[in-house]
Amino acid sequence: MAFQQFMPGATAVGITFNNGIVLAAEKRIALGTYIVSKTCKKTFRITDHVGAACAGMVADMQILIRQIEALAKIKTLENRRPMPPNSIAKLVSVMLFERRYFPLLTQVIIGGVGDKPVIYTLDPMGSLLPDVFAVAGSGSEMAIGVIETSFKPEMDENEAKELAVKAIRSAISRDAASGDGVDILIITNNGSKEESIKF
Repeated sequence: MAFQQFMPGATAVGITFNNGIVLAAEKRIALGTYIVSKTCKKTFRITDHVGAACAGMVADMQILIRQIEALAKIKTLENRRPMPPNSIAKLVSVMLFERRYFPLLTQVIIGGVGDKPVIYTLDPMGSLLPDVFAVAGSGSEMAIGVIETSFKPEMDENEAKELAVKAIRSAISRDAASGDGVDILIITNNGSKEESIKF
C-alpha cells in the first residue's frame, strides 16, 4: 500500500476519427503529493504514421519508445516498407510480456494509420486490446465518461481533438495527479503533427 502512494498518476487518451487518430496526455508528473514536473511530454511519435501516449513511469516509457523506434527503423529497412500500427503494437506487447517478472510500470496507448485508423491499449503485462478510443492513467475514470458520451465513429480531426482536450480537462478537474496542460499528437495519412495547450 505504501508503494501505491508513490506511483505517478497521469491521464492519457487516444481517439480515432475519419482519417486519423488523436493521442493526448496531460503534462504533470506527481509522486504522491509531490509534483515532480509540470512540463513532461507523455506523447511520442514512433514513425510518421504511428505514435504512443503513456501513463505511469515516464522513464520506463521513454526506454520502451527508444527501443521500439530503433526496431521499427530496422524492420522498415529490412522489409522496404513502413511498419504498420498493428505490428508495432504487437512488438510492444511482446516486449512488455518479456519483462513481466520485472515489469515496465506504464500503461501504453498505441495509435496509428494503416489501412484505417486504429488504437490499441496495453498494460504492463503486455495485454493488447484494440478499440476506437482508449484511456489510461489515474484520471481515466473521468476521461472515459466524457469520451463515451460524445464519441461518434466518423468525427473529423477538429472534433476528435476537441473531445480529447475536453476529456483531459475533465480528468484534471478531479485528479490531483493530472494537470498543467495537454500535449496532442495527431496522425493522419499525410503524417503527424504535435500541439501543446497550457492551462
